[in-house]
Amino acid sequence: MVSADYIIRTMSRDEINTAIEWAASEGWNPGLYDADCFYETDPEGFLVGELHHKPIATISAVKYGKTFGFLGFYIVKPAYRKQGYGLSIWNVGLNRLSGRNIGLDGVVAQQDNYKKSGFQLAYRNIRYEGISDGNHPDIPGIINISQVPFNFLERYDRPLFPDTRSQFLRSWLHQPDSVALGIMQDGVLSGYGMIRVCRSGYKIGPLFADNPKLAQSLFISLKSKVEPGQLFYFDVPEINQDAVSLAEQHHMKVVFETARMYKGVCPDLSVKKIFGVTTFELG
Repeated sequence: MVSADYIIRTMSRDEINTAIEWAASEGWNPGLYDADCFYETDPEGFLVGELHHKPIATISAVKYGKTFGFLGFYIVKPAYRKQGYGLSIWNVGLNRLSGRNIGLDGVVAQQDNYKKSGFQLAYRNIRYEGISDGNHPDIPGIINISQVPFNFLERYDRPLFPDTRSQFLRSWLHQPDSVALGIMQDGVLSGYGMIRVCRSGYKIGPLFADNPKLAQSLFISLKSKVEPGQLFYFDVPEINQDAVSLAEQHHMKVVFETARMYKGVCPDLSVKKIFGVTTFELG
């Protein structure tokens, strides 16, 4: 029985730090500077459940464009699980995204629960771990993302995500302690990616490219930005076997996986160009 003293409300910017701390405790390894970017994407999209004025549950229900939403940060403090508090905040999150196609990256063990809410499995996302070798190759066509006009970048990104995410990209690609690169082919932007500092090591995401060769060039260039011996991570959609092969070619090992699920229609994305997932928390 959920207590009458349980209140669900919108988080403040500072309270998003709490959600990220909880995510880190769950082993999700968020980026050190993700919070500002997440908040700027949808300031109303982060919810906290409080019992007797103490936070015990979180969820994010972030809106993109007019048609898509993404659920993340669905966490209940261990002492309050299986008591209805999680389901209550889950339903509020779902209601906030009512009328939209909704995606999430859930832990595999929760798939059946998500299916009860109408979500269907699209594919697995696999997290790989590697160690930087410190090589610094000179690869033709690689440029800093600041050299790419934003409208070109936005146009490239659009077929690879279910709706527009302009505000997210503006913030995400300019985090401190990160490097975002594009790759040009015949004068045209043909892929881009980013590596950012996380609680443990670094993480590549997104990594989008027109073909496996360009993805390989971006991948090598991005991981070269990490000091030798440092851990780095790469979240790969299993549905793109070229992406899986890229991780395996670099001797990375599987450490975690999620279930990418959708409530509604599975978006018709150019998955062959998606080599690295942007973020499990916001899609």
